Amino acid sequence: MDKARLFKKKHDNWSQLYHKMLKGLEVMIDVQRQVKDIMKIAEEMNIKIMEMEGMILKASINHRTMNVTNILGISEDLQYLIQSNMED
Repeated sequence: MDKARLFKKKHDNWSQLYHKMLKGLEVMIDVQRQVKDIMKIAEEMNIKIMEMEGMILKASINHRTMNVTNILGISEDLQYLIQSNMED
């Protein structure tokens, strides 16, 4: 009878250990899924940031071009005014 109790106790201990290991594995799998989801979100955000950088750079180039065009226009107007005044 003692051998039967001892066997049952060992069996119960192994069962508990097995279930604890399974729960631990489930937790590890959940963490891996969460990390994978976070990496996917980070990749999507990186793409959005790169798109925003591109738009900002394009706007900056457009603004710079417009400023240069305006400055050249002002310079041409000044030259015209100077030449007009010198002829009078």
